[in-house]
Amino acid sequence: MEQGKIHTVIENQVGWIKFFHPKSNSLPSVLLDEIARAIHLYDKDDSVKVIVLASEGEKAFCAGASFDELLNITTKEQGKSFFSGFAKIILAMKESSKFVITRVQGKAIGGGVGLVAASDYSFAVKSSSVKLSELSIGIGPFVIGPAVERKIGLAAFSELSIDAESWRNAEWAHKNGLYTHLFDDETSMDTALNSLLSSLANSSSEAMRKMKLMFWRGTSDWPVLLTERAATSGDLVLSDQTKVLLLKFKEKK
Repeated sequence: MEQGKIHTVIENQVGWIKFFHPKSNSLPSVLLDEIARAIHLYDKDDSVKVIVLASEGEKAFCAGASFDELLNITTKEQGKSFFSGFAKIILAMKESSKFVITRVQGKAIGGGVGLVAASDYSFAVKSSSVKLSELSIGIGPFVIGPAVERKIGLAAFSELSIDAESWRNAEWAHKNGLYTHLFDDETSMDTALNSLLSSLANSSSEAMRKMKLMFWRGTSDWPVLLTERAATSGDLVLSDQTKVLLLKFKEKK
């Protein structure tokens, strides 16, 4: 349980990926790899028409990178390998021939914002505030940056990245295109989500595949770009300043 868990299930041609970590659904490398692998497996499964990425619990959809694992990184290679985990998920979502939908039932921080941004469609409740806290711990949203900028634009991405200690509410995220739909509570969100999933399950797989290619046009360089960005983050996480800031953040939790 210390490493968290994922649960996968196929229901009515929908491939569900549900993840959980006891520390606000933060993501260690084990979970990052498992989520990416699950997306790839569903992409190859003809019984799956659409993929949903969700998390368990109420307060946080995803708190981003695991601070415990970040503090244990001692080499550039380890740093690059860890941050490449986020790259793997983003690339799996991008390259999937099937729509990937995120169900956001709580706050999204750092890499959690990246997961939502890399999805094709998103549902969120009004308590789902967002924050890119990377700069406040001496790093920066490098790996998730291309996905977030693509989704909400450079101006909003810059605002979120530079003011790294401030939350933006769900209305801000919805207005800027991160959340497709916003709901008062999980019940109403799930009603709308299930309605869309039912519709997509009866839609043409080939049409949806071609739509994915259209939506993601201009991102063919991302495998190289995200690898380079992972190396950048891997270098920065080794600095003494970053280690001190990570410890301070961990003590607050």
